[in-house]
Amino acid sequence: MEKKKERVFSFKADGDLSTALENTPNRSEFIRKALLAALEHECPLCRGTGVLSLEQGKHLEQFLTLHALTRCEECQAVHFVCQSNADDGESHTKVKGGVQK
Repeated sequence: MEKKKERVFSFKADGDLSTALENTPNRSEFIRKALLAALEHECPLCRGTGVLSLEQGKHLEQFLTLHALTRCEECQAVHFVCQSNADDGESHTKVKGGVQK
């Protein structure tokens, strides 16, 4: 079995993050696990960039006319609910302005 070739990546970190990482045993393993966890949960629209294109924004606006961005009162997770199902008795509250603040 052929071993995968490893590559080295670097990034800039501010003072607080630098201090925290310096005090972390096995920094490389910690950073690898953190990156893999973040990549597994990236936004399907922006693909982790945090920014939507103009076209994506237009599609999202249309989507939001039929769906509400809501916060679960039990676990506080923000998620979409179809407007036709919004009053089905589930324990959800609408997020002000359509986005989490």
